[in-house]
Amino acid sequence: MDALELLKDDHDALKKLMEELDGTTERGVKTRERLFARIQTELGVHETIEEEIFYPALKEHPKAKAIVLEGYEEHNVVDMVMEEINGVAYDDETWGAKFTVMKENVEHHIEEEESEMFEQARQVFDSEELTTLGERMDARKQELLRNDE
Repeated sequence: MDALELLKDDHDALKKLMEELDGTTERGVKTRERLFARIQTELGVHETIEEEIFYPALKEHPKAKAIVLEGYEEHNVVDMVMEEINGVAYDDETWGAKFTVMKENVEHHIEEEESEMFEQARQVFDSEELTTLGERMDARKQELLRNDE
């Protein structure tokens, strides 16, 4: 699997989880807790493989540097909002609003990555390089998921 396919699959899985969580109410404490924990894990692993492998490789190409730097900053913003959410009870009325802000930031980031960043990646990497990156990213992803169990 190439790097862009791997990232796209992660994005799709995250969007599905966020949609499911977005449909919960203050009464769904257990569901919120379970889904948010899963989102945090998936998002953490996804950010790690991007920041350790994909972004550094792409950043080496001058035309892609600005979009990569923006990607790092968008990760930071989502991490800050997630940290804030962790400090709020699942049945608090502000929890849903904070989650919506986080979800919107993640969706914006995904949209930019899948359009601008993926386009840049296709210009600077050939299919063999994308496959090699994808294999490295998948191996790291599996390692992180095993360590999280």
